[in-house]
Amino acid sequence: MLQKGFTLWFTGLSGAGKTTIARIVADEIRSRGRNVEVMDGDIVRQNLSKGLGFSKEDRDTNIKRIAFVCKILTRNGVATIAAAISPYREVRDFARQDIGHFVEVFVDCPLEECIRRDTKGLYAKALSGEIPQFTGVSDPYEHPLHPEVWLHTERESPEASAGRVLAKLEELGYLSPAEEPVYSPEEEEKIQERLANLGYL
Repeated sequence: MLQKGFTLWFTGLSGAGKTTIARIVADEIRSRGRNVEVMDGDIVRQNLSKGLGFSKEDRDTNIKRIAFVCKILTRNGVATIAAAISPYREVRDFARQDIGHFVEVFVDCPLEECIRRDTKGLYAKALSGEIPQFTGVSDPYEHPLHPEVWLHTERESPEASAGRVLAKLEELGYLSPAEEPVYSPEEEEKIQERLANLGYL
């Protein structure tokens, strides 16, 4: 039986936590027996959208390419995760309409915190003028108006954020709830110890 595909679309500023949370969510969905594909913005830029710049037209083209791949995967029952800045509301709305089974996750983080986290040094270069058209500094970011999930990563851990995303997927019927363990960790340890003593392990 083909499971219901969907696209989980993470949007937010560079450094907000999109990729980190997406990976945690992907690992959990995979552990529940689902096929998962992650479309990370940086990787897509290197492969699917190589040669595109950062004008609004090129950014929109990049997002539409991601949306096209997500639509195909979603149609074939894959749990698809896109993690891209995707700064413009209009093209995100296009992706929603084109894909259909679309869950938008706004990874909200204040610009000041993103700058503080700036592990790649991108904000420093943008603020000094080395990188033109940088989202949040010299180019706008249009935040979602009605995302299915609104995360606040400056005040919650990536694990907590991922938990809220997974709960929404369960609520929407895209993901079955995780099975509760039959035994507590303490009981499981005693069982393993007894099996080992009996020579079964």
